[in-house]
This record gives sequence, structure tokens and C-alpha cells, in this order.
Amino acid sequence: MLGAAPGSETKPVRVAIAGAGYFAAFHYDGWVRIPDVALVGCADIAPQKAEAIARRFDVPTAFADVARMLDDTEPDILDIATPPQTHSATIELAAARGIDVICQKPFCTSFDEARIATKRATDAGIRVIVHENFRFQPWYRKIKSLIAQDALGDVYQAMFRLRPGDGQGANAYLERQPYFQTMPRFLIHETGVHLIDVFRFLFGDVERVFADLRRLNPVIKGEDAGLMILAMKNGIRCVFDGNRLVDHAANNRRLTLGELTIEGSKSTLRLNGDGEIYLRNTDTNAERKLSFQWRNDGFGGDCVYELQSAVIRARKTGGPYENEARDYLANLAVENAAYVSNETGRMVEMT
Repeated sequence: MLGAAPGSETKPVRVAIAGAGYFAAFHYDGWVRIPDVALVGCADIAPQKAEAIARRFDVPTAFADVARMLDDTEPDILDIATPPQTHSATIELAAARGIDVICQKPFCTSFDEARIATKRATDAGIRVIVHENFRFQPWYRKIKSLIAQDALGDVYQAMFRLRPGDGQGANAYLERQPYFQTMPRFLIHETGVHLIDVFRFLFGDVERVFADLRRLNPVIKGEDAGLMILAMKNGIRCVFDGNRLVDHAANNRRLTLGELTIEGSKSTLRLNGDGEIYLRNTDTNAERKLSFQWRNDGFGGDCVYELQSAVIRARKTGGPYENEARDYLANLAVENAAYVSNETGRMVEMT
């Protein structure tokens, strides 16, 4: 169990992975670099993909069926790296066997489905961690510490401009994650939820939500641009300005996916597309670059590895865990409120 007693684990933690797609590769890469973890199996509905990734990461056995993998390998953790429509059923397979879960986001297909899946897992006595990795990106950990140190003073507002530049034309998203084209809810459900979690990680809970969303690329089903305003309970205002068709200045536009500005009484913070943080004190014009250490490995400053490492540390020490499903539901409630706001044209109060 993920909730094993501190110090009770002496054998390697056995991890099986469902999924062998584009982003799943970052999961495998992270796990093989963590001491005291043993990858025991991988599964994908496309057997050739499972076999290829098993060879690449030295996983002992590849499967075409998740249930068979769980029965044959008896893992401690099932890492679900498959699309949202598979999450609920796959969590049920793990729950029936008493196996704990790390599940990719978007977590299930809707807030209601996620709530039901979370209850079933709780009733079965298993722990579900949502693989919400943006908060583990090193620049957000550094920004969290700067806020705690009062480097910004009283924070007034924050804005993230999402600009990955990968959403233009008939072939948008097909190379990496083709299911993006058919998602009925896309920008907020798939991508904006990252920033909902980041804003909550940095500033606390949300009180009200307003959203104005639109679709620019006609080949996709869901929205790919829009604005979302979060009124936080502490009075801070957070703005998500997302447009997947437009890019931003960066050596790797998928590193941060955009740019963040946070304005406070003492200083203004700027995160650029290269993962660099700058501070400009109030009443001055010169910015200064902050120095902090991070690895440019994997995805987004190695945030997949960092999340996985945090889970293993919490397992071995007895916690705490970040992004447990029952806590993550608050992010999905905000996401759902954004869609209600877009449909009604009104600000939605969180209950």
C-alpha cells in the first residue's frame, strides 16, 4: 500500500505501468532512475507498443491486458499513463486487487466520473495519487519558497500565458497525442487544469471562477483558446490566458509551455519560457535573475521523476502525499465551474 508504515518497506517497490504512448515514456524514464523501484510489467492495447517500450526500458514482461498484468506481476503500485476514458475502469481493476494507483491527468473524463472513481478506491482501501506534475516543476517549487520568504510582499495577482504553439492546422497534436483532437473539453480539461493546480499550490483555494473559451482550429472538437479568472479566497486574482495556436519565446517551447507573471507589493516576478525566474523590485527598472538548481531532463524540468520520487519518499516515511485524488477533486470542481461560467456568461461561486 502507498500508506505503508514508515520504514516497513525493505524490498524494492514493485511498479507496473498501463500505457506505452508518447507521454508514458516519461513515466518509464522516471521510474528506472529511482532507487528501490522495480518495474515489473507494462501493458498497452497495442501489443507492439508495449513490447517496444519494454525493450527500451528493460521491463521484464509486456502485456496487452492490464488485468492480466496485475494478476501475473502483483505490483505494489499501478501507474496509469493512458487517456482519460480508460481511467475509471483501470482504477477499478486495481481496487479489486488492493493495488494502489498513480493516475495521469486529465483525471477521468469528468468531475462526476472522477468523484465516483475516488469513492470506489476509498471504499476498497487503496490510495490514488493523481499525476499532476506541473507543481513539481522546479520553478514552481522555487516560486513557492520565494512567496513563503515574503520576497514578493503582499501578492496581488498572477497571470500565466499558455503559448505552446502546437495547435495549428489539420495535423495539430497528431504526432504526440492524437486524442487531443477529439476531446469535447480540451483547453481547460487537458491543459488549464495544470495551472488551476499551480495557482492553488501557490495561493490556496478558489472562491469564484469566470471563463470565456473558444475554438480557433476547426479540426478539433474542444476549445483551444480562452481566458479563465480565478478569484482566490485570500483575495489574490489569478488569470489563465491560454492559446494553443500561438507560441512564445523559448529554446524549448514545451519546457514551461508559457510565461508567468506574479505582482506583489515588494516586487514583480517573471518566469520565462526557459525556466528562468526574474525579480524586479517596486520603484526600480532593473530585473535580477535568480539562481536555482534544476535538471533539464525528462519533461518540464524532470517533474515526472520528481513526482514519482515524492510518492516513493512518502510511502517509505509515512507521508504526506501531494495530489491524492480526494484532494485533487477540488481542481476538477474549479475546472467544471469554468465550463459552467463559459456556458452561462457568469462568474460561478465555488461551494
